[in-house]
Amino acid sequence: MNERSRFYKAGLHFECTRCGNCCRLPGGKVYLNKGEVQEICHYLNLGHDDFTQSYCKTDGNRHHLNDGIDTGCCFLENNQCRIYPVRPLQCRTFPFWPENLKSQYRWKQLTSLCPGIGRGNLHDAEWIQQILKVQKKSR
Repeated sequence: MNERSRFYKAGLHFECTRCGNCCRLPGGKVYLNKGEVQEICHYLNLGHDDFTQSYCKTDGNRHHLNDGIDTGCCFLENNQCRIYPVRPLQCRTFPFWPENLKSQYRWKQLTSLCPGIGRGNLHDAEWIQQILKVQKKSR
């Protein structure tokens, strides 16, 4: 994507309202890298095997968090994330995901799900590009 085609070249406003809507996205999978598994295990005071057996599913050799179609992420309780301080990169970077930044139309569609879009701090295009690079490396 070249500089001229980025709809967000002037930046995008976003502030997480902690509504939990992103934690209920149907069919979504929150993948975890080894470091994230370790951080969450430490935060919950659980061993690796106990954590992965209780809270994860596996695709090949990658773990992702359990979620239910109607309930969302296994760590969502009373609209709050139980592991918010150590939530995975995928969670920390929402809504700045590649699929949401493909076009202004897709970003605008997301406003019906996420009340934080259009509010709060202005995130400039350079910051957004850095977030996208970090995500790409982690996938």
